[in-house]
Amino acid sequence: MSHHDNLITTDILGYLDAQENKSFLRFITCGSVDDGKSTLIGRLLYDSKLIYEDQLASIEKESKKSGTQGDKIDLALLVDGLAAEREQGITIDVAYRFFSTDKRKFIVADTPGHEQYTRNMATGASTADLAILLIDARHGVQVQTRRHSHIVSLLGIKHIVVAINKMDLVDFSQKTFNEIEEDFRTFSSDLGFEDIRCIPVSALNGDNITIPSNHMSWYHGPCVLEYLENIDISANLNTDGFRLPVQWVNRPNHDFRGFSGTVAAGTISPGDEIIVIPSGKRSRIKDIVTMGANLQRARKDQAITVTLMDEIDISRGDFICGVDHPAEQSDQFQASIIWMSENKLLPGRSYMLKTTNKTVSASITDLKYTINVNDLSHDAAKTLKLNEVGVCNLSLEQAITFDTFANNRQTGCFILIDRQSNETVGAGMLNFSLRRASNVVWQNLEIGKPQRADQKHQRPVVLWFTGLSGSGKSTIASLVEKKLFDLNRHTYTLDGDNVRHGLNKDLGFTDADRVENIRRIGEIAKLMVDAGLMVLTSFISPFRAERQMARRLFDSGEFIEVFINTPLDVAESRDVKGLYAKARRGEIKNFTGIDSEYHAPTEAEIEINTVEQTAEQAAEKIVTYLKNNGYLN
Repeated sequence: MSHHDNLITTDILGYLDAQENKSFLRFITCGSVDDGKSTLIGRLLYDSKLIYEDQLASIEKESKKSGTQGDKIDLALLVDGLAAEREQGITIDVAYRFFSTDKRKFIVADTPGHEQYTRNMATGASTADLAILLIDARHGVQVQTRRHSHIVSLLGIKHIVVAINKMDLVDFSQKTFNEIEEDFRTFSSDLGFEDIRCIPVSALNGDNITIPSNHMSWYHGPCVLEYLENIDISANLNTDGFRLPVQWVNRPNHDFRGFSGTVAAGTISPGDEIIVIPSGKRSRIKDIVTMGANLQRARKDQAITVTLMDEIDISRGDFICGVDHPAEQSDQFQASIIWMSENKLLPGRSYMLKTTNKTVSASITDLKYTINVNDLSHDAAKTLKLNEVGVCNLSLEQAITFDTFANNRQTGCFILIDRQSNETVGAGMLNFSLRRASNVVWQNLEIGKPQRADQKHQRPVVLWFTGLSGSGKSTIASLVEKKLFDLNRHTYTLDGDNVRHGLNKDLGFTDADRVENIRRIGEIAKLMVDAGLMVLTSFISPFRAERQMARRLFDSGEFIEVFINTPLDVAESRDVKGLYAKARRGEIKNFTGIDSEYHAPTEAEIEINTVEQTAEQAAEKIVTYLKNNGYLN
């Protein structure tokens, strides 16, 4: 490019060396919709002469077809690559661009401004060192400005450029600029930003983007590009301890065994002592291997393979750490979560939690509060909705290796994945470990489940009856228990109404309460099965995810799902309590089948059609299944 021409022609080796050793900055642009984020990036590229002639010709052509600036070139089109975005004039996806100047290399993420795409903005911010937050000078600080500022803060970005844009539309007013700057600094005072730089700009016309503006002589600070080229982000690099999350055990042949991953913190050299978490085994680095050549030193963000001087057992999910600052382990955390799904977060529901190199089952045990983006106050809540931010307690099925997010953004973050759809539903930051819970372990007693079952001459199991209200679950379960009792089997029935008189009397019928209701029942049934009993549970249990969660509590063959398949109109006609009628009149809220969903089982062990079978026939079918499958031996 033109700004390199002199150096290229006079000292090509010096030029190549300078390019190789330039510092690197990742930054994000965010703010409300139509604040000019894409235009600002386009202006940075255009004024820095970082656009090839064929790109410029293409954008000029597209400007006439899809642009928003009349006969002028629409620089936003340099970034808005999706056809849907060009047609609507908005950014939907996160668009990444690489560019370079004499002083620094850059990767910029242009993120959506619409509230519904806040999750995309959080994705772009997750790896950024700095954020450019655009504010339309005509409108000042908006709700989405506050939301993005809070998310940027949560994601650990400490350096903020507040680009107060469209100053040309407010006559380049210093008073307007000062008022917006004061408003933003007041709002953000508790967000923990280390550096806030407010710059008045007109991205469309290029004022204060790459060169100082002639229209705002009252502003004496740097332009946007100058600030980006000179900001010191070295404090962002965690150098306290080496971290290599192991992604892959590299065994191309019998003579080589290496451990591959991307360095998440610190540096390492051959000969350095390391400790493996969670095993605690120690060794020393033998070689640092890359595609090009072996390295004498590896640093953060480098993808490497290390070999060790000792043969020790290491697997994917382990961490190789420096001995002075090893990572921690825990299975209980307090965490901040950004919810990214149209379906609400439900405490008690089981999700998959994925960290840098490990995936485990997890559930939210307590949603402590949500954060109001307008004033950062804390609001009580039972669920999180799309784009909401909350603080919660997490319980994991097994311990993970971690650092707190405040100490390491890579090893202290996670995503939550819905088990049914495999959709990423949340992104989170580990605030701290709930250490007291890490020491709670299951106690193996001298008399266990096998001994208790042998004493009763039966095979312990839970029969999980599910179906609509009025389907006949309780009636059939009661008949099955009578038959088992006559066979001298030891049983207990957990009925939905009975349990809500005591253990679950604090729960209502919202989705969140239904999830917690089933979680508690599953845990009780597990203890009863451990006691050697045959347990019958009669609950609507409307959500497939919670029935799967309950199933996972038991050993193979200990959970039998019994689907009482009764059509809604038939169940409604049997409604002796009049509940359906009340629900139809709106007197009962969150009633399954009316205004709350029922997810029918797809692979139940036993399915009962109550239209074709009587309750007595259904009970006999279930007992026959138990006999034929060895539960009564």
